Amino acid sequence: MQQAETEQLDQELVKRVQRGDSAAFDLLVRKYQHRIAALIGRYVADWSECQDIAQDTFIRAYRAIGNFRGDAQFYTWLHRIAVNTAKNHLVASNRRPPTEDIDVGDAEQFDSGIRLRDTDTPERELARQQMERTVMRAVEALPDELRNAITLREVEGLSYEEIAKRMDCPIGTVRSRIFRAREAIDNELKPLMDTEHSRERAIR
Repeated sequence: MQQAETEQLDQELVKRVQRGDSAAFDLLVRKYQHRIAALIGRYVADWSECQDIAQDTFIRAYRAIGNFRGDAQFYTWLHRIAVNTAKNHLVASNRRPPTEDIDVGDAEQFDSGIRLRDTDTPERELARQQMERTVMRAVEALPDELRNAITLREVEGLSYEEIAKRMDCPIGTVRSRIFRAREAIDNELKPLMDTEHSRERAIR
């Protein structure tokens, strides 16, 4: 898909979201979630933290999308939200954010590079679908308390405090269950991620 077509599709999806079509936003999340997680990973090394920050990024974007007027590319706008969310997370956890932001221009150059030119190829789509199926199987295989905790966090977007109330257990137990669930999912994904990274290194 050419860049102009991608931008036009994004604009159409944004308009649908602004008209109240939340399913259109799900499509935008699916399209950009890996790129946003990779961007956040340049600020925060921990995978589970990256997932939390990416989720917060999309929640903030959804709340603010009514103000999006299309003056910039959707991804450029989303990039700014992700960078700000990552920096706020670091500040809130008493860590110093990088002195230099990852510039939007750099991001756009990065996006147009070899690494992401094949985003919409059948191979990339197949790999994405395989990862999604692997995640679903990994979640289904979790013990009930881990599956419930990770679902409340990742799907319903509840805070740790809200999950603790819902599951009637201490917040430390919630954190432990979510950590163990993510660890189990990560272990299932690791072979696929290693294969993907090897493929990307081969085409650079």
